[in-house]
Amino acid sequence: MGRPKALVELHGRPLLVRALEALRAGGCDPLVVVLGAAAEEAAALVPDGVRVVVAADWAEGMGASLRAGLAALSGAATAALVHLVDLPGIGAPVIARLVEAAAHVPDVLARAAYGGVPGHPVLLGRAHWDAVRAAAVGDAGARTYLAGHPALRLVECGDLATPDDVDTPEALSRFDDPR
Repeated sequence: MGRPKALVELHGRPLLVRALEALRAGGCDPLVVVLGAAAEEAAALVPDGVRVVVAADWAEGMGASLRAGLAALSGAATAALVHLVDLPGIGAPVIARLVEAAAHVPDVLARAAYGGVPGHPVLLGRAHWDAVRAAAVGDAGARTYLAGHPALRLVECGDLATPDDVDTPEALSRFDDPR
């Protein structure tokens, strides 16, 4: 994309801002954003009330960001909803559906699915955090931990969103403004 995806704009709004708005509107509170490349520039986009954490080892891959985010959560958090900035088709309705999945499940382990295919975001109950951090290496994130885990619940969201990520300008141009 030529720059960190958090700074890439879709219809005049940075992907980072769009993701944070979707999380807040979907019922996530508090919000923690993990930054890496161009952290100072991206941090300037973060609205008040959102905690910024910088993954010093961000170049290692997505695993470093996931570890930093989970480590930064306060003692009161019972679950973490992990969302990526390069999924502009994922909006508040998907987030809200996953948040609801955690409402009465203390050790929730859930992820959005689209037509039965696992995708993002992912909801991790506190009981899973240590194991997820241990498994989060390179660009795998929580993938190895989630794969085949007997507690994992897929939450169908194909009726709500397009789960395509944006890795190229061409992919970005295919997204309509969902506002």
